[in-house]
Amino acid sequence: MREPNYRDITHSTLTVLLIAILIVAVFGILRPFIPALVWATTIVVTTWPVLLRVQAWLWGKRGLATLVMTVALLLVLVIPCWIALATIIDNAHRIDDLAESLRTSALPPPPSWVQDVPMIGPKLSTAWQEVATAGPEGVISWIKPYSGKVAKWFVDQAGNLGKILVQFLLTVIISAILYTRGDTAAAGIRRFARRLGGHRSEEVTILAGKAIRGVALGVVVTALAQSFLGGIGLAVTGVPSAAVLTAVMFMLCAAQLGPGLVLIPAVIWLFWGNHNMAGSVLLVWTVIVTSLDNVLRPMLIRKGADLPLLLVFAGVIGGLIAFGIVGIFIGPVVLAVAFTLLKAWVEEEGADLPEGL
Repeated sequence: MREPNYRDITHSTLTVLLIAILIVAVFGILRPFIPALVWATTIVVTTWPVLLRVQAWLWGKRGLATLVMTVALLLVLVIPCWIALATIIDNAHRIDDLAESLRTSALPPPPSWVQDVPMIGPKLSTAWQEVATAGPEGVISWIKPYSGKVAKWFVDQAGNLGKILVQFLLTVIISAILYTRGDTAAAGIRRFARRLGGHRSEEVTILAGKAIRGVALGVVVTALAQSFLGGIGLAVTGVPSAAVLTAVMFMLCAAQLGPGLVLIPAVIWLFWGNHNMAGSVLLVWTVIVTSLDNVLRPMLIRKGADLPLLLVFAGVIGGLIAFGIVGIFIGPVVLAVAFTLLKAWVEEEGADLPEGL
């Protein structure tokens, strides 16, 4: 019987241990940069076709195209997001002020036309009448705890504005580097995937890039469109602090909660103040804006990656819960990779099976 080679076992054990230590050390060093790296990768993968188009317009100069894309990134993404966060946090105290102002108001009875709204009219009219009957004290007792928690959360985030700004700047810097060396980085990732798992892994890597692009188009563009249109509706109907509410809408839409959490209370506030015409206009506009994602988001996601919509939606929601806002992009990519591998395995196993039952 052959005796085990203890020297080989010791060598293999020490090699694996050193590799594990190296991986942990590298992760610890890069940990502060991981969120910015994930965001920058998502942005660069999504906008890479735009970079190539800009480069073609600028006589094939990658440096000029990178400069244009970096400036555009600052103007279109970073600065608006920063203004939105700052605006929300600076006006957090208005949440409690609004709740206090409702104490002196009373919700009028529902207009007669509410009863005639198809499908939801009777239930909406009944609920409205119950709220109006309860009076301001009943409504405030329900709203106050939630408004206090929301206001406290916004105030707590004020101390994180410096960290958010640093992450934004790191995202821009890393994006500029990836724009410059993106071809080399992509080729290296594909070679690594091919070395790791052959041709199938390379296909999965390409699909991951398409999934990132599709989700970014579907989530971000839809959030921008809904918040922009919702903000127009708030401004036209005379709702106060329309800019602040638009910023809140963008955050809610990006988190897949929708603009209804802002628009529906705004409609109620207008009717509460007897602005029936403005409330009716905003109500119709709310229905249009909230239903926009049912058309726009699937179209944009399918344009970026041919994946089941249910899988993408589960990835967005699950990733958001598991990893925070950056999970919006991580979740669909992970599910897309797993779905592709499972599909390829099933198709290979069933290739020799006869057709039919």
